Amino acid sequence: MDPEKTRLPLLQQREIEARIVGPILRAFAEEVGHDRALEIVGGVIRELARESGAELARTLGEASLSAFARSLDRWREGGALEIQVIEQSPDRLSFDVTRCRYAEMYQAFGLADLGASLSCQRDFALAEGFNSEIELTRTQTIMGGASFCDFRFRLVGQDPAPARTE
Repeated sequence: MDPEKTRLPLLQQREIEARIVGPILRAFAEEVGHDRALEIVGGVIRELARESGAELARTLGEASLSAFARSLDRWREGGALEIQVIEQSPDRLSFDVTRCRYAEMYQAFGLADLGASLSCQRDFALAEGFNSEIELTRTQTIMGGASFCDFRFRLVGQDPAPARTE
């Protein structure tokens, strides 16, 4: 069976995870405290994201920024993210997320306060796992209340691209 045909879109995968992890995290936070629970769960989520990044590089057969840019279609699947690409070159990838259905989903499930911990923090570790020479800078997220998320990827050693402000 072709794994590409049987894999879930990322939004659907995160929905399943949120329905399970959200209530577990809330119960865990009652026992050990909110900050400590987020710290522990965050470590697990970041490690899973690093592993996902490494797997993505293996699947694409290369770990270049250009290959990473080709993976954006997976992020967009099912309308999960609406992305406006600002710059794409061999050493830079800059885009804004103008709609995030992940944020909408966490809000609908009453987990808006956990969305950044369960979703947004994955992005940095994913990039690191994909290629440790790729750096992500992001100054704002929709999940955090901004009107867009600003993703700025660059190869280490290149001048950082300025982030757009609202």
